[in-house]
Amino acid sequence: MKAIIAAIAASLLAIAAPASAQDGATLYHGGPIITMDGDTPQTVEAVVARDGRIIFAGPEGAARAAAGDDAAIRDLKGATLLPGFIDAHSHFTVATMSAGGFDLRTGARQPVSDINDVQREISDYMQRRGPTPGGWTTVWQFDQENLTEKRYITRAELDAIVPDHPVVVLHVSLHGAVANSAALKAAGIDEATAVPPGGMMLRDEAGKLNGVLLEKAMFLLLAKMPQPTAEQKLAALDAAQNAYFAEGYTHAQDGATQPPDIAFLTSAAARERLRIDLALLPFSTGLDGLVANPDLKFGVYQGHVKLQGIKFVLDGSVQARTGYFTRDYRRGSPEGHHPWHGEPILSEGDFIAQAKKVHDRGWQLFVHANGDAAIDMAVRGFDALGIKAADDRRPIVIHSQFQRRDQLPAYKRIGVGPAYFSNHAWYWGDVHRTNFPAEVVDFISPLRSARATGLIPSNHSDYSVTPLDTRFMLWTSMARVSPTGVVSGADERVDAYAALQALTTGPAWQIFEEDRKGRIKPGLLADFVILDKNPLTTPVGAIKAMKVVETIKEGRSVWRAAD
Repeated sequence: MKAIIAAIAASLLAIAAPASAQDGATLYHGGPIITMDGDTPQTVEAVVARDGRIIFAGPEGAARAAAGDDAAIRDLKGATLLPGFIDAHSHFTVATMSAGGFDLRTGARQPVSDINDVQREISDYMQRRGPTPGGWTTVWQFDQENLTEKRYITRAELDAIVPDHPVVVLHVSLHGAVANSAALKAAGIDEATAVPPGGMMLRDEAGKLNGVLLEKAMFLLLAKMPQPTAEQKLAALDAAQNAYFAEGYTHAQDGATQPPDIAFLTSAAARERLRIDLALLPFSTGLDGLVANPDLKFGVYQGHVKLQGIKFVLDGSVQARTGYFTRDYRRGSPEGHHPWHGEPILSEGDFIAQAKKVHDRGWQLFVHANGDAAIDMAVRGFDALGIKAADDRRPIVIHSQFQRRDQLPAYKRIGVGPAYFSNHAWYWGDVHRTNFPAEVVDFISPLRSARATGLIPSNHSDYSVTPLDTRFMLWTSMARVSPTGVVSGADERVDAYAALQALTTGPAWQIFEEDRKGRIKPGLLADFVILDKNPLTTPVGAIKAMKVVETIKEGRSVWRAAD
C-alpha cells in the first residue's frame, strides 16, 4: 500500500532522540503545548521528559530548573506539541499484510469507475507482478458504491482476466470478499458448501455461486489463504508500526486478532521489534481456546503489547448492507431482496453466553455494532450480565454507527464507551442516504450528543477501511461533510478540542490507560506528536492539511518527516 511504502521510506529518515544528557532529561519549548488535561484547552510553556516519563509541565523557567543544566533542549520553532494519538480501533495486522497485495484505492494507474476498470487494473497489476505458481493475489479496497454498476465484481468477471491464479478481492469494509474460480477451488468451496449461520454466499441468475462471500461465509475463504512466513511478518511489522508513527500514533490497536497473530505478536521476536504500544482484541470465535489457556494475561503489557479484551461482531457493514437495523434498507439486501433490514451475525443468546465467559473472567468486552438493532442487542447483552456504570467495566461498542438518540442514556447507565467512526460522513454519507432517511444519517457517530450525555467517546479510522490519517479524522468529526457537500448532522459537529479528545483522552479512558497516556502531565508517558500547526487555531477547512512533524514515544523520536 502507498501508506506503507511511504512509511518505510520515512522510517529511514527517522532519527533518534537528541543525545541524552547525564540525567536523561529533554526540555521541549518554543511552540504551543496543548496538554489535553481537562475539559477545556490548557497550554503550558514547556515540558520536561526523563526516562520515558513526563516530569514537569508548566512555565519555562521552572521547567529549566526541573530539567537541570545538562538537559537536551528541543525548540519546537512554532510547531505544536500534543500527547501522542491513541488508535481507538483499527486492524494493525492488516497493515502487516496489505503491502503484499494490490490496493485499488491508491494503486490504480487510471481512474476506476466501473467493473471494466476494475478488471483492467487487476489485469495490469498481474502483468506487472507476474504469475506466482501456487500463490494467491489479494486485491484491497473494492467498493461497489464507487462503480457505475453499484454491484460486486463476479467470479466470472475475475475468471475472464485471471482464470488459473487464485484471486481474492476484499471489500473495503473487510466484511466481504469476491473469489475467482481458482480461489474457490483452492478453498474447497463449491455448490454443495453449506452457508454458515451469519454468512451469505451470493448466486447468479442461474443459481450458481457468483464468488461473492459476505460476513461469516468469507472466513471459509480466508482460512485457506496462505500465510506469510515469520520473517515476512517481522519485516511487515516494522513497516506497519512506522505507518502508524507517521500519523502521530504512539498506541495502535488490532481490532480482531486471530490465534496465529496472537502467537506472533506476543512472541519474543515481535516484542523485540515493537516500539509502538499495541492492544490486541482476540476475536470471539477463538474464545474457548483463550479461556482454556491459563498463561494468557489480559490488561498487562508484555513489552509494548497487551491483550486488551475480547472482540464480538454482532452485525456487518452498513455500506455493504449487512448491518442490522430496526428499519429496512431502501435498496434491499446485497442479493436484491426486499424487505431487508439486515440480520445479526451472532445470535443474541450465543452473544450473551459467550460474553458471560469473558465478563466473569474480568476481561473487557468490545462489541462491533453498526445498525441500531445490533446496538439494541449489545445493550440487552450488557444488561443481562448486570453491567452498570458504577462497576467501571467500560464495555466498548465499536462504531456505534447508526445509534438512536434514545440509546445514549442506556450507554450512560451501563458505562459504555462509544468508539465512533466520523470518516463515514465523508466516505459513505451519500451512500447511506440512498438507504435511510436524512434524520437517521444525520445522527451517525454522534460525538457531540454523546459528550452532552456524559459519555467518553473516541474516534477511529477502522484502518484499512479508511486510511490512517489522523488529521483527516479530526476534520471529518468537525465538518461531517460528504464529497457532494452534504453535511450529515450539523448539530453533531464538534470543535477542535473535542475532536482531539476523541484521539487522546477518550481512547485512553476506554482502555483503562487514562493515568498513563493521552495527556501531558507529570507521571504520564512522554508520548508526543508534533504538528506543524495548532489545531485549536487552524480553520476547519485547513485541519486536514496539517502535517505530522515528528512522533515521540517515551521520550525517543520514532518518526520524523523529511525536511
